[in-house]
Amino acid sequence: MQNLAPIALFVYNRPDHTRRTISYLQQNLLADESRLYIFCDAAKTDADKPKVEQVRQLVNDVSGFKSVKIVVRDHNLGLAESIISGVTQLVYEYGKVIVFEDDLLSSPYTLQYFNDALTKYANQEQVMHIGAYMYNLNDKTLPETFFYRAATSWGWATWARAWKNFEPDVDKLIDQFDTLKIARFSIEGKMNFWKQIEQFKAGKNNSWAIRWYASIFLKNGLTLNPSQSLIQNIGHDGTGVHSNNEDIYHVQMARKQVTQFPGVIQENEQVYKAIKHFLANRKGTLLQRVRRFLKQQMGR
Repeated sequence: MQNLAPIALFVYNRPDHTRRTISYLQQNLLADESRLYIFCDAAKTDADKPKVEQVRQLVNDVSGFKSVKIVVRDHNLGLAESIISGVTQLVYEYGKVIVFEDDLLSSPYTLQYFNDALTKYANQEQVMHIGAYMYNLNDKTLPETFFYRAATSWGWATWARAWKNFEPDVDKLIDQFDTLKIARFSIEGKMNFWKQIEQFKAGKNNSWAIRWYASIFLKNGLTLNPSQSLIQNIGHDGTGVHSNNEDIYHVQMARKQVTQFPGVIQENEQVYKAIKHFLANRKGTLLQRVRRFLKQQMGR
């Protein structure tokens, strides 16, 4: 009998996104053998209450899993605290967890990938996080899976042994960075990871994900990732907490099972260069940026 990781699904006030996310999860191999925990946050404002209630009604009818447990919050925690508390609860009980938010479509093989990787690297301390999303990289000679420094938050998994290193206090994180670490953390300035840390410090965002990546980075941890994404984020339509209306991160999901995992636990230099190139060029030409800006303004 397989010892499968529980799935934590965090939902709030997007019934259509939630419905699609659950539908794709139900089509996964191993879904019917997996325990699903759905964490429903409470409404932050009166205006949110009708949609929050719609989501709660929707998840009450979910089936297709070994078990479904719905955790209904009686006050609003916000996305960050909801995820931190839910993940902590499940890794304490099961030793590992698979994490989804309400705007993530999954390949039929995503749960299989997570569970295989959770088993393979269970006792490898340096491996701290398993991501399922990957950018649309130009280099098509990359290995099927690889290790990388940064942690993606669009469908991920971890173990209790890694999660115990999560440091929520941003000041304690900042104190451990110097100029060289900031450069490495930010993929040599190609991604705004350090800016996200500064914005959290200034109260301009409430990201759990940037603090999790920083916690991994400062422990010299690594993240496992697929070269072809097993997740599609449908939240870039202006409805997400930390997302704009854009298609930079749109991908074609893998339609086959992941079978190859790296035996050497170190960051893949070829992949690092491919990701750095993507990040440096992801916003396109000036004309493409202007068009995207106008599209975002029209969507608001």
